[in-house]
Amino acid sequence: MNTSSTPLRGDLQMIFDWITPNSRVLDLGCGDGELLAALIKHKNCQGYGLEIATSSVLAAMQRGVNVIQADLEVGLQHFNDNSFDIIVLSQTIQAMKNTENILQEMKRVAREAIVTFPNFGYWRNRLQIALGGHMPVSERMPYQWYNTPNIHWCTLQDFDKLCSKNHLKVLQRAVMSGNKRISLWPNLLGSLAFYRVG
Repeated sequence: MNTSSTPLRGDLQMIFDWITPNSRVLDLGCGDGELLAALIKHKNCQGYGLEIATSSVLAAMQRGVNVIQADLEVGLQHFNDNSFDIIVLSQTIQAMKNTENILQEMKRVAREAIVTFPNFGYWRNRLQIALGGHMPVSERMPYQWYNTPNIHWCTLQDFDKLCSKNHLKVLQRAVMSGNKRISLWPNLLGSLAFYRVG
């Protein structure tokens, strides 16, 4: 549990809780470095963040996080096999052009990976399509269809199949809606999916 006076965002707290102390961590699309800073401070972890946005790189550096400015589509090629214990890809996989390649590279570079993504199968998304006749807009998918950075939508079932195809074992799975963990009908009631794979 994060013991800092400033709590982590709910989704980052879930990831934080899954990472064991003293781990070597690579956070892909690390944003302002909030997660890595908490892991370094409270779990004695070491690692790097990869981020493309200059403002986020600067914010992460101000938190004392080692961050490399790089495009995730090509950024992992500079890391050796098994360089890290765990890689985090939080709410970014749906924006990748080559999803399978990023998963394979993550598997090469780290022993385990944590991947989170908005669940397109969430009931509110289904309802907006069924009744509204338009692409869904929600807390986890706040863009319109024409300006979204997201190019690959998936559900929990889709991601399970992708993991199987790429020989990734699902070690742990959780879903949230808002900051609440969901256990009943996760593919329908969860807006954000969390996977730990190896």
